[in-house]
Amino acid sequence: MEPLMRSLFCGPAHGRRAFLLASGFAGLSWLTPVAELLASQAEKTRGPAQSLIMLWLQGGPSQLETFDPQPGKAIAGGTKGINTSIKTVQLADGFEQLADLMGDVSLVRSLVTKEGDHERGTYLLKTGYRPDPTVQHPALGAICCHELPVGGTGIPRHISILPSQRPARGGFLGDEFDAFQVADPSGTLPDVSAPVSAERNEARFHDLAVVEQAFRKGRSRRVEATLHEDTIRRARVMMSSEQLKAFDVSEEPASLRSEYGDTPIGRACLAARRLTEVGVRCVELTLGGFDTHVNNHAIHRGLVKQLDPALSALIRDLKRRSLLDKTVILCGGEFGRTPKINLAGGRDHWTEGYSVAIAGGGLAGGRVIGETDPEGVKTPDKPFNIADVHATILQAIGLDARKENIAAATGRPVKLSEGKVIKALLA
Repeated sequence: MEPLMRSLFCGPAHGRRAFLLASGFAGLSWLTPVAELLASQAEKTRGPAQSLIMLWLQGGPSQLETFDPQPGKAIAGGTKGINTSIKTVQLADGFEQLADLMGDVSLVRSLVTKEGDHERGTYLLKTGYRPDPTVQHPALGAICCHELPVGGTGIPRHISILPSQRPARGGFLGDEFDAFQVADPSGTLPDVSAPVSAERNEARFHDLAVVEQAFRKGRSRRVEATLHEDTIRRARVMMSSEQLKAFDVSEEPASLRSEYGDTPIGRACLAARRLTEVGVRCVELTLGGFDTHVNNHAIHRGLVKQLDPALSALIRDLKRRSLLDKTVILCGGEFGRTPKINLAGGRDHWTEGYSVAIAGGGLAGGRVIGETDPEGVKTPDKPFNIADVHATILQAIGLDARKENIAAATGRPVKLSEGKVIKALLA
């Protein structure tokens, strides 16, 4: 029976239900009590997550119109809350699909930050560090790609879909860890196919090799420092990789595409699922427009109509494929929005108590971490910062946030994250 046990525990579907179904199919249903015990142990010893999907709500979404509603309070400005599958948790009106999935999602509602500027706040969100003129910190996705095994992925392992002017960067780890940027997956992926015949394309590369060889004479160190030969090699591998098909969401059934929503962010979330399946370590998705200094409520309603189906379908889809435990999903912005509504019907930047949603990766679902003041005056209960979220994600992925890399420009050791793991998020 040992091979059977190994296949059940080491395969992609190793939960209690999978174990019981398999043992019953094998005629071992009489071992139900033993099977239940072994299956429970398998769940406790499951391996770390392998991928990160970061859904960045660019501009700083209002916590009150998303993950921390205060219905009936003055600060809500009329925003209603809806009940979820977790009786004690409410979401803002408009998140009806996500509300049904709250058993798989946890909320951190007491995030605080010292960066209320978009550029600096985005840097902090993506790297876990405040901007420092002496060092360029790598984004969380770049760290994952740097630290985790390469595997057999022939396409970039760090990808940004619908990128903004501030995409995730490799920082001092090197430009090769920058996110590969692509637009709406509804279009054709540009610059990955040769504009000439295969025969002529090979002739061009042959001619380039002759030029490269001549240029390298007496300049080996300079050539190696530019990494351009490695870049060309990786580009050629990518152009010939079957994994490029992961970008093509049109291969999915129409019913599934409809589930995600016929929107850029819906297609981006679907592409993210496909990309993680072929070994991509981190996919960064951007849904912009949350800088709501004017007309806050109406703008949020429009954006939530896109976000709710996209994020919810992503969670359901990963779960159906037994991939949710292998994928961490982080959804949030660089800061929150003021409890007070301004004269233009908007909310301004707010750094004292904003929210992110986190799911998958073996982390606990159905939990709310921290609490904000319903009057919007006091400091949040149990304040955390985004570095703590990073440290928690790193642990879920099997990395020690205390590990140090050396920033070449300064020679200084820099931890993967200076945050502390949020223990309440651990399953």
